[in-house]
Amino acid sequence: MAKSVSPDAISVILSNPTPDSSAVNPEIVVQVLDIKSAGNRYTFTVSDGKMKLKAILQSSLSSEVINGNIQSLGLIRVIDYTLNDIPNKNEKYLIVTKCEAVSPPLEAEVKVEVKSEGAGIQLNPKQDAGIVLKPKQEVVTKSAAQIIHEQNGNMAPSARMAMTRRVHPLASLNPYQGNWTIKVRLTSKGNMRTYKNARGEGCVFNVELTDEDGTQIQATMFNEAARKFFDVFQMGKVYYISKGTLKVANKQFKTVQNDYEMTLNENSQVEEASNEAAFIPETKFNFVPIDELGPYVGQKELVDIIGVVQSVAPTMSIRRKIDNETIPKRDIVIADATKKTVVVSLWNVLATDIGQKLLDMVDESPIVAIKSLRVSDFQGVSLYSSEGKETSMESVGAGLSPSLKSGGRSMYSDRVTLDHITSNPSLGSDKPVFYSTRACMSLIKPDQTMSYRACKTCNKKVTEAIGSGYWCEGCQKNEEDCSLRYILAAKFSDATGGAWFSVFNNEAEKIIGCSADELDKMKSEGDGSGFQLQLKKATWVPYLFRVSVAPREYNNEKRQRITVRAVAPVDFAAESKFLLEEIAAMKV
Repeated sequence: MAKSVSPDAISVILSNPTPDSSAVNPEIVVQVLDIKSAGNRYTFTVSDGKMKLKAILQSSLSSEVINGNIQSLGLIRVIDYTLNDIPNKNEKYLIVTKCEAVSPPLEAEVKVEVKSEGAGIQLNPKQDAGIVLKPKQEVVTKSAAQIIHEQNGNMAPSARMAMTRRVHPLASLNPYQGNWTIKVRLTSKGNMRTYKNARGEGCVFNVELTDEDGTQIQATMFNEAARKFFDVFQMGKVYYISKGTLKVANKQFKTVQNDYEMTLNENSQVEEASNEAAFIPETKFNFVPIDELGPYVGQKELVDIIGVVQSVAPTMSIRRKIDNETIPKRDIVIADATKKTVVVSLWNVLATDIGQKLLDMVDESPIVAIKSLRVSDFQGVSLYSSEGKETSMESVGAGLSPSLKSGGRSMYSDRVTLDHITSNPSLGSDKPVFYSTRACMSLIKPDQTMSYRACKTCNKKVTEAIGSGYWCEGCQKNEEDCSLRYILAAKFSDATGGAWFSVFNNEAEKIIGCSADELDKMKSEGDGSGFQLQLKKATWVPYLFRVSVAPREYNNEKRQRITVRAVAPVDFAAESKFLLEEIAAMKV
């Protein structure tokens, strides 16, 4: 039997703008007209032969258009949707969040012809002309409620039972959707935390949920919802969840790869799927080689890595500034086939649980895959543990190359002159902005305090302890010795002007050419001529810099704070290629 549109499908949609996923809903088959690309989505018109409605296909369904399953003049079955008003217009948009193709393109647009004898309606896909109703023709109309009731009554009992709980994949959810139900496994549960702000005190906790397809989402619960669901959620169990809300994820705090994050309130429903077959989520990784992590430094995009655990550090206690709470942290060093290493910091239960297991088996060179990492710094050591412990390895941050083919290719992204930065004092007013630039250190004041005493374990500032040694507030212990770490200000110049940069230890060592301890020793020896010579040698040497720009206030005056985030020597072959490309672009 040939497929056809559902009678009065548009009326059904208009009468039920947010269908309940747990209710029995009628079949909705419509024809697709005038499908067009709109960014990463597609807009089109749906028709039931009598009425039309503008529609948007959710981006996760775009592949159905690309592979030809959904085409203009074809038929689709709308399984889930929401109906939104268009602002400032008396129109509505149908947001299709789940559908399936029913028929390839028909020969023509479906039109409904109403016969004057009252014999019913006829679907005529080959008809070209529009339908003209006779002036005195009486058409028997039914309410949407009647349509739904009749269609539900005609369904077989087995079909009605099958539709009592419709589960939505996480990939199909969006903030504009109506009611939905998801079936997910709890794959991470955070601790209950308290907070205090202008509106008062409260509590909050987060969970990470994963569906059968491996898609993840972070869900947050505050106050009453947090207290209601904290004991309900148990690691590893599978749940049906409904009546939550979604919003665009805050990239600064998100812990999983998803454009949206979920909030559950006290009216949300969480039901354990205890009497049904559980599932093990498919784990999806998008691995980034360690030597290609350069462009992700300081960015909000999360990455996945895989490699061999080379070393595991002991756990240290870190005191959080926001609430003065002490939390455990442990660093592990991972190497991969690119012969680069990177330091991964494990926090909280990961540091004490997984970190301890890795420490116990580090001699066996375990391989780990880690999801959703934020790249904030480059550190590393020089040994590879798997295919030969004698193989020489480099830190991914060592000798950060400006080559376009290496992890340092970010040195050529957002390339600007110093004048571009200094001429715009409002840069970074909302959040720090990042640029790359080429410059030389032109002035460094030798009488400034260039370094501070640092703990050899955590690099935090230490103070002289009573008696002897040094006290570290971060590690909460005395140490017999400490090290010096750079923290200095210097003026850098290029052809357009100059600017003062704040430079910290790792970057300053590359510019000055020695460690802070070595420079301090030069200053204290003899007449200090070695110290002066070392600073002089460091001036007017060209480097490529990755800097952040943010405002600061000094003596009630707003100034720019330009901080060096990465330093690389100039690769003149790569630099020449870059300049030739710039010249060619200017000619065009």
